[in-house]
Amino acid sequence: MSLPIADAVTPISVDVPGFTSEPVWLVIIKVLMVFAFLVVMTLFSIVFERKVVGRMQNRIGPNRVGPWGILQSLADGVKLAFKEEIIPILADKPVYFIAPILSAVPAFVAFCVIPFGPTVSMFGHETQLQLTDLPVGVLVVFACSSLGVYGIVLSGWASGSTYPLLGGLRSAAQMISYEVGMGLSLVAVFVISGSMSTSEIVAQQSHVWNVIPLFVSFAIYAVCVVGETNRAPFDLAEAESELVGGFHTEYSSFKFAMFFLAEYINMVTVSALATTLFLGGWHAPWGVHYFWSGCNSGWFPVIWFVLKVVACIFVFVWLRGTLPRMRYDQFMHLGWKVLIPINLIWIMAFTSFHVLTQRGWNRFEASGVVFIPVVAVILIVLYSREMSAARAAAEREYEDDYEASLPPPFPTPPMDLVVPPIRRSVRTATTPAGAVTAGSGAAGVPARNGDPSNG
Repeated sequence: MSLPIADAVTPISVDVPGFTSEPVWLVIIKVLMVFAFLVVMTLFSIVFERKVVGRMQNRIGPNRVGPWGILQSLADGVKLAFKEEIIPILADKPVYFIAPILSAVPAFVAFCVIPFGPTVSMFGHETQLQLTDLPVGVLVVFACSSLGVYGIVLSGWASGSTYPLLGGLRSAAQMISYEVGMGLSLVAVFVISGSMSTSEIVAQQSHVWNVIPLFVSFAIYAVCVVGETNRAPFDLAEAESELVGGFHTEYSSFKFAMFFLAEYINMVTVSALATTLFLGGWHAPWGVHYFWSGCNSGWFPVIWFVLKVVACIFVFVWLRGTLPRMRYDQFMHLGWKVLIPINLIWIMAFTSFHVLTQRGWNRFEASGVVFIPVVAVILIVLYSREMSAARAAAEREYEDDYEASLPPPFPTPPMDLVVPPIRRSVRTATTPAGAVTAGSGAAGVPARNGDPSNG
């Protein structure tokens, strides 16, 4: 039986779950585009970091491989791929091989829900510049970042060495702690957008970016993602001065390159997520649309998206070249006792303000009802902390003074003791001047044996 001409010419579309009704070949093209974008951004981020830090430290930076040194990261990747691989004898081989894969693959998958731009025409098909969109798209990024913890912990455990194990444990505690703060910082975004879909959150920011009304959430998110990605000054899982190289100390060659790749892809992913949730996504900066009406149509929004991601990456590099590494107890104190309480208070205040405005209250009235008590509570808490700190300092000073007034528990010599000058020996003091003692020549000069003049 022959097919009709219309059916023979029309391309067959297959409904792929999560990809609407796009042709499979178009989905594959978008997958390859996302993969190529992440690889290129990783190579760019490495050179960009070295150049920026070199400029901050008043030195040249890479300038040998390629024009202006822009191919240095590519040369490093080729070098790592062809280096000799050394596997420890005590390593658990299956887990040792799987751990780098568990770190790199979720870093790629997390980018599937990030929108690059609006709907465009690609090979005759209208398609969204986004690999896929889900009603809970932001949670996909959290799930992928949580899976990345397994790769780091297993790499530290499977190496069969002490320093990687300590680095893996540190990283597990660090990433889990700051994932809590990062998740709480996005609650206000979900409240103001009314959705967890990344494309809907970007569409909601067509007039006002979320960073303006949700600056507190954005600041907390910025701090948490630095700890989540193990970047300086929070790179305590890879502290060279303490743990040699951290969880990847025993890795070399291509496996080490996969950890390196995962770190930079995670940095690109969290920068893209910050762009999507707080910085307007692919929308042009404010004011551009007044003199360019087509700035948010076609392929031009990809340029705005990439520029915003690069700006976020610059902040990562800036922090690395500026701030010293924190102590681990200070780092955990910041996450659990500072960021999370501030997050909870902010969520409560903002949701109350949002509910009141939805019920018809004026924004100024709702702000007075909600934020004035919150500010009062914060001031009371800060005042009580200052008073308790002053009280503790006074108690320590009193204890030091009291201990200084007590007699010493063991006998000590007096502090004003004067040592008398050295006395001459009694023999020297009682010998008459000019007398010659037995066995000596001239006065005070001992005789030399065998000398006839001393007879």
